[in-house]
Amino acid sequence: MEHQLWKEIVTVLNRIDKPRLRAHERFPATVIVMVWLWAVLHDRPMSWACLGAAWPVYARRQRLPSASTMSRRLRSEAVRQLLARIEYRVLAPSQQRLLWIVDGKPLIISGCSKDRQAGYGRAVGGKAKGYKIHALVSRDGAVAAWRVTPMNKDERVMAARILKRALIQGYVLADSNYDSNPLHAICDSRGDLQMLVPRRYGPGHGHGHKKQSAGRMRSKEMLESKLSPFGPSVFAQRAAIERYFGQCTSWGGGLTHLPPWARTYRRVHRWVQGKLIFNGIRRQLRQRTYVA
Repeated sequence: MEHQLWKEIVTVLNRIDKPRLRAHERFPATVIVMVWLWAVLHDRPMSWACLGAAWPVYARRQRLPSASTMSRRLRSEAVRQLLARIEYRVLAPSQQRLLWIVDGKPLIISGCSKDRQAGYGRAVGGKAKGYKIHALVSRDGAVAAWRVTPMNKDERVMAARILKRALIQGYVLADSNYDSNPLHAICDSRGDLQMLVPRRYGPGHGHGHKKQSAGRMRSKEMLESKLSPFGPSVFAQRAAIERYFGQCTSWGGGLTHLPPWARTYRRVHRWVQGKLIFNGIRRQLRQRTYVA
């Protein structure tokens, strides 16, 4: 599997536009990105991928950047743009979908970590320290948008930021934690989105005395109507995002946890980006296998 994933990464790099090598740079952006992705694929720190012994025998003659060069160049605009182009090519939906799901996944780190950019927030079974990935995905695993934040960032706030800019249309499914009047109002203002979210405290409770957005009342009618099964049947697809997060973690090299060298927001975001890229390639490989 690792060999297949790496062949696909090389193929993607060969097909996209690459930034030019500047006069003072010894290594092009493609080499920096490939060394970084080699470390991400094998769950190793960046310094490990800078050693010739970490590569297959046929690739050990290549000149590799030092760890300090990698650290500096990964922050450059050219490398960040190249990673963004790879991400878009691998993760972005190739065609329009009408059903999307938004949710968050905790990325827990040790409570004694000195990472000041991490936060304490709700996780599975209680509170924990770390970060959280917020994603907007389709049923088949295409990713329209994603963000990484400290654990204590409100999921509804991040969902609002994602939905304001995401190039999607149709229905957006979410659990009751996303039952927010401002969030429904954003979808109403766009005109091409309808959220389906169960009431936060259950069908027997109201929404309060404030004025409610049209989208929120429409969501309530669709999910609680006894005349039509359309709303509940559509909302039953929300479990697809749980499968997506499960597929991200259920293979060697997946996003199982944050390693000790992925600390502070910049490094965590880059590590998650690499893992999502490889998971997107796995999804494409599976689809090709099924078609064959």
